[in-house]
Amino acid sequence: MALLYIIKLILSIDDLQDAGSKKLPTSAREFFNSGATAQQTLHENSSAFDKYRMRPRVLKNVSQASTRTTVLGKSIAFPLCISPAGLQGMAHPEGELATSRACAVKNIHMGISSFANYSVEEIVSAGLETGPMTYVMQLYTMKDRALQERIIKRAEKAGCVAIFLTADSPVLGVRYNEWRNDFRTPTGLEFPMIERTTEQLQAQTHDSSFLTLNSDSHSWAEEIPWLRERTKMQIYIKGVLTAEDVLLAREYGCDGVIVSNHGGRQLDGSPATIDVLAECVEAAAGKIKVHVDGGFRNGADIFKAIALGAECCWIGRPAIWGLAYDGQKGVEKAIEILYDEFRRCMMLTGCKSVSEISKASIGLARVDGPLARL
Repeated sequence: MALLYIIKLILSIDDLQDAGSKKLPTSAREFFNSGATAQQTLHENSSAFDKYRMRPRVLKNVSQASTRTTVLGKSIAFPLCISPAGLQGMAHPEGELATSRACAVKNIHMGISSFANYSVEEIVSAGLETGPMTYVMQLYTMKDRALQERIIKRAEKAGCVAIFLTADSPVLGVRYNEWRNDFRTPTGLEFPMIERTTEQLQAQTHDSSFLTLNSDSHSWAEEIPWLRERTKMQIYIKGVLTAEDVLLAREYGCDGVIVSNHGGRQLDGSPATIDVLAECVEAAAGKIKVHVDGGFRNGADIFKAIALGAECCWIGRPAIWGLAYDGQKGVEKAIEILYDEFRRCMMLTGCKSVSEISKASIGLARVDGPLARL
């Protein structure tokens, strides 16, 4: 009875953050929850949503409202997927396996990190044993091209449909908490996709380990053709924040971009993703897909991003908090909360389908009072 009572108190993502964070040791909690330098971008990712207001439409028949949409060629429950967050084994022993099963139960897609604590084969298998699933593989540009190619081949063979190339990390951002804690991957956890054992990981800090792996000589002209020669998977560029880079993604034949600032963990002072989403959508001009991550904490946030033109939203920390709180069931709880809130937003704004959500559904709060139309 006591456990049931506690579960009933998890009503929001904020509740889940509080409950999940309490179960994590200090170094893990700070690793997951903190951003770069002064945390400005981390906090603004969420607070920036507040300036956007929804415009309710009344006397609309929403009795048959449907949240379903198509992303990466597959129908999903609503326009939300789980981001490729690494080190999930630090939040729960089953890590990415639990997250994969939760995504399958809730019928949404999952991204797999190169820094996952389980292999792509194990993660995909865990989900498919539960239900139909679609996966993407996150990738960095690596100094060891042979290793990078092995990851690509393994991901494609396992059934991943897209590569999410993280392009915003020639180096890691300034993360004071990791340096203060001398953060290293905990004993017993490995990175099977980048072929690093727990002993190798213990010998280096997270920052120094990344520097030995990652290449800072990446470029549009080299990376995209190199990937195209080696895979038939779709290619999305993750970490885009400007119209200029969206235009380059189009020029080099990418399938899409993820508007992202790495959860506020890279360049502090970079803009909140919701505030640059509109310019990126305009630059895409319907030629490539635009997804977005960063700061989503309720269903209204998802609604606002879809209204500004995103095809899909991705979440990382809410899934981690759910995982820390109660494993697979905790991740399912995070998804349930966001689904219910998103569906209610649709109905209260008179939208019967995701395709009906548009800029007309929201406005911009102004300091002088009247709501600005978008």
